[in-house]
Amino acid sequence: MDLTRQLKIAMGSGSMLFGQKQTVNACAKGDARLIILAANCPQTWIDDVHARHPDVAMHRVMLVNRELGIACAKPFSISTICILDAGSSELLTLRNNIE
Repeated sequence: MDLTRQLKIAMGSGSMLFGQKQTVNACAKGDARLIILAANCPQTWIDDVHARHPDVAMHRVMLVNRELGIACAKPFSISTICILDAGSSELLTLRNNIE
């Protein structure tokens, strides 16, 4: 799967949030369907969110936060992306790779 392409499709047809605070809030409300994590997202934060919300799928990608921001056409670094609605993208087919 071409992650960059799927992210662009999701941005146009779906609903996503960027950043750790917005991701935690979406998980608390029960709106999060998938969390995409940058390769350099802090492990302590990942462990905390996974412990609090084990039902939300989490997928770590090989892009660091700066590259993830570029992939989303944003002028800032992004450590987490929370997918609320994937739209017509295939992002929800990403499997959980966080234990």
